[in-house]
Amino acid sequence: MPSMKKGIITRTVWALSLISLFTDTASEMLYPVMPLYLRSIGFTVLLIGVLEGVAEATAGLSKGYFGKRSDLMGKRAPFVQLGYGLSALSKPLMALFIAPLWVFFARTVDRLGKGIRTGARDAMLNDVSTPATKGTVFGFHRSMDTMGAAIGPVLALVYLHFHPHDYLHLFYIAFIPGVIAIALSFTLRDKAHAPKRSVRPAGFFSFLGYWKHAPKAYRQLVVGLLFFALFNSSDMFLLLQAKQVGLSDTAAIGAYIFYNLVYALAAFPLGILADRVGLKRIFLIGLGLFATVYFGMADLPKEAGNGDLYLYGFFFLLYGLYAAATEGISKAWITNVVRREDSATAIGFQAGMQSLCALVASSLTGVLWYAFGGPVAFMATAIATLVVLAWFIFAVPTPALEAVQA
Repeated sequence: MPSMKKGIITRTVWALSLISLFTDTASEMLYPVMPLYLRSIGFTVLLIGVLEGVAEATAGLSKGYFGKRSDLMGKRAPFVQLGYGLSALSKPLMALFIAPLWVFFARTVDRLGKGIRTGARDAMLNDVSTPATKGTVFGFHRSMDTMGAAIGPVLALVYLHFHPHDYLHLFYIAFIPGVIAIALSFTLRDKAHAPKRSVRPAGFFSFLGYWKHAPKAYRQLVVGLLFFALFNSSDMFLLLQAKQVGLSDTAAIGAYIFYNLVYALAAFPLGILADRVGLKRIFLIGLGLFATVYFGMADLPKEAGNGDLYLYGFFFLLYGLYAAATEGISKAWITNVVRREDSATAIGFQAGMQSLCALVASSLTGVLWYAFGGPVAFMATAIATLVVLAWFIFAVPTPALEAVQA
């Protein structure tokens, strides 16, 4: 592609993208079977919920802390290497012993790895890009990352077709792409970064202090992102709706794979387009697609015919385009409105708070679903998204081409 000829997709971008691809392949191999495996070793639904809540809270809070540590130390590669290493090692740990405390430990190690690497990895992408190429770089990374999310479930389905209910060995198999990711991480090299402040140990929640000193444009942007996160519940609710309108288990997993494939294929070209027409414009289109999907889901009949099932597939197509237009774009946008030396802290703060908001979102959607049914839950999310759209249109300024990198 033209962008590659101009050297936009550098060696570092390729390395980080391939690392994410192999790591996501490993993680997503286990995503569809994780609840089944946990139930098979005696976990109740309540205990599974507690496990995932603790794991995601660990990831969320650690993103901010380790993002700030990366900025303070002026280093990125060690955090990326340690983070991906822990996530890879957690896969066989989940299968070694089945005691609940050990499973909690292994799952938390996986999410802690994500928290350690996220801010530093995205800051490293920022370091090798310019304000005019952020959409392309972050879009390419999201494409490769999400391609792993499409490959992983396919590999799991193929394996389980030949070895039904053999969940245990999948955890060992998932270690293979994890090892490849670890090996690739050691090809990463830091740019010369001088620590801008003392690297004395800081409190775990010290990253929260960044909000007071962050640029106004960053605060306006993050307020909108976090409000959206409060209503953007787990994709599991979309799969649950798929089951309720008549899709089989295999078809539901197939829809999830299709969504990831659309996301993977669209993120890079939409990133290139965002660099040409503006990050904000593409992001707004993404939010509009999200609202369309949730309004549409709310209107689906309880027992759908073949035509409605095809419509459901169309909604998953739009949902993949929404993700491609927002995930990488929002990170590129953040790095364009903060100082380069604060980029890991800024990304870590937003990602950490978003993880916590996501817990609230899923809980809120679950309550609405239980009390009033799925259509009401989806309609509430769609209406809230329109409010978010208005905030971004009227309250969040369009990012200038010149980023705040001084």
